[in-house]
Amino acid sequence: MVVLLCAVVYAAALVFLAACAVRVVKFARAPIHLRWELYPVPHEQPDRVAHGGSYFEEVDWWTKPAHFSFWGEMKFMVPEMLFLKGLHEFNRRLWYRSFPFHFGLYLLIGTLLLTATGVAAGFFAPALLAGSGGALLRSAIAALGLAGCALAVFGAAALLARRLKDEKLKGYTTGGDLFNLVFFIVALGVLCAGLLTRPPATPDVIGLAAGLLTFEASLQIPWLLAAGIILVSLLLAYIPLTHMSHFIAKYFTYHSVRWDDSINRRGSRIEARLAEYLTYRPTWAARHIGADGNKTWAQIAMTNPAQEAKK
Repeated sequence: MVVLLCAVVYAAALVFLAACAVRVVKFARAPIHLRWELYPVPHEQPDRVAHGGSYFEEVDWWTKPAHFSFWGEMKFMVPEMLFLKGLHEFNRRLWYRSFPFHFGLYLLIGTLLLTATGVAAGFFAPALLAGSGGALLRSAIAALGLAGCALAVFGAAALLARRLKDEKLKGYTTGGDLFNLVFFIVALGVLCAGLLTRPPATPDVIGLAAGLLTFEASLQIPWLLAAGIILVSLLLAYIPLTHMSHFIAKYFTYHSVRWDDSINRRGSRIEARLAEYLTYRPTWAARHIGADGNKTWAQIAMTNPAQEAKK
């Protein structure tokens, strides 16, 4: 049993990391996106952010050094990532379902970090786990893990119910969307049930993680808990292979699309990339554009589709 669990857990972790790396490289190498030109951009100077301005307001702005505020971006990104601030403002009904799901996942990530801390302490400072500090850490792991599972399962079930009942969403709902939510509910539900019903003599979360890390063959794991570990491991490997990898894409959406206000200077990397793009021969479906795969992007850009249609 331990050998099988270790094989599944390690293989899933490798697939997850490899798939995430492939996604990052793919997004990073994508062509420069058309800018949204939506202001304010959070990394602008605070006085400009306050009124929605940008450095383009300055006379001869291209001759002056650009300002970048890391903390400005953090002030926007942290509430957005942790609390889905944008969804709360613009789609409150969906936020009530999506926020518990995502925040539950964040709590589970925190549980993993605390568990890793406990495993490290067990290896390098076992005395820390034997006292009140160890008891406090185990209580925190149990509380965060239970809360995370409960919130994530509740949120996934609420999102699933809305996709099944909301007529407006049926046109955007695929079998894959439903499968993903069911996968989360089943995997996290089985894992949580396995942890709650494990006999007192079996190892706790820290002992379980340490045993799997060291391939401890004598580790006693109940079948329900083992099934939960396998399901969650498979879920972890599955996530970056699907559109649920938006947790990676979101970074590029903000930094490469919404907030990209870099200056296109003569001889710059941006200019070189745009010159390359103009040689592409697109095959867009819109007939009025005339992107038939023969014309370059530059030729299409210099053509007036309305005039071509009159010929």
